[in-house]
Amino acid sequence: MPDQSRPAKPAWAIARDRDRARGLREGGGRVWLFGIHAVGDALSNPARTRHRLVLTRNAAQRLEAAVAASGMEPEIADPRAFPAPLDPGSVHQGAALEADPLDWGSLSEVCAPRGGAPRVLLLDRVPDPHNGGAILRAAEVCGARAVIAPARHAAPETGALAKSASGALERQPYLRVQNLATAMSALQEMGYALVGLAGEAETALEDALSPLRDGPLALVLGAEGPGLRALTRERCDVLARIVPAGPFGSLNVSNAAAVALHAAGPSE
Repeated sequence: MPDQSRPAKPAWAIARDRDRARGLREGGGRVWLFGIHAVGDALSNPARTRHRLVLTRNAAQRLEAAVAASGMEPEIADPRAFPAPLDPGSVHQGAALEADPLDWGSLSEVCAPRGGAPRVLLLDRVPDPHNGGAILRAAEVCGARAVIAPARHAAPETGALAKSASGALERQPYLRVQNLATAMSALQEMGYALVGLAGEAETALEDALSPLRDGPLALVLGAEGPGLRALTRERCDVLARIVPAGPFGSLNVSNAAAVALHAAGPSE
C-alpha cells in the first residue's frame, strides 16, 4: 500500500525531476521549450543553440517569420500524436523546441554596476517554475539586471519555466550560482545594498528603500512559507516588509517581486 504519511509530490516537482533525468540521459542537459511565445522567442534569440523543432501546421503558420529567421526545418506533426517528449498536461499549443540552456555569463560580468544604479533579484530557494517564470517577466518589465538563484533548490530552466515566462527567459538574465550567500557577498563588494523581504520585519519597504534608490540594489526573496533562510537573512543589510493596505497582507513570491521592483524605482 502507498505510504499515506508522506505528502504527494507537487506536479511542478515531478516535471522538474523528469526534465533533469531526461537531460542526464541525453548527456547534454538539453531542455524542451514549448508554447507559441516561448518557442517563438527562442527561435529569434541568436544566443540559443537549437536542435529540434516540432510544430503543428497551425503553429508553423503562426511562427512562420521566426522559423524562417532561425533557419531551422521544423517537423510538422499531427496535433493528435504530438511527438515531442512533453508531459501530457503541457499546454504546448502545437510548438516545441529542443535547445541547450542559455549561458548568461558570470555574476560579475552581468551585475557589475558600471556607474549606474542597477536592480537585481535574488531568490532563496524558490523552486516552482510558474513562480520563477512570473518573476522573470516582472524583472524584464521593471528593467532588472538579473535574477539570481542557487543551482540547487531553485526552478531550473525547463519548458514549464519558459512557458510561464512567456518569452522573458530569452531576454532576462537568469543566473544560477553555486552558493547564494557567496553571491550576496560578491554583490555587496560591488556596492549593492541587499534588502531582504520578510513579512515579520519591522521596517516598511518604502522606508528601507528611500535612502538606497540612487545606488545598486538587490532585493532578496524567499520561498512562500519558509521565507528567507537564517544565513540569507544575516547577509542582508536590512529586512523590510510590504505594508498591506488592509488586514489581508499575503502575496505570493512572484507578486511580491513585482511590487518590490516597482517600489525600488527605475534601474540604471
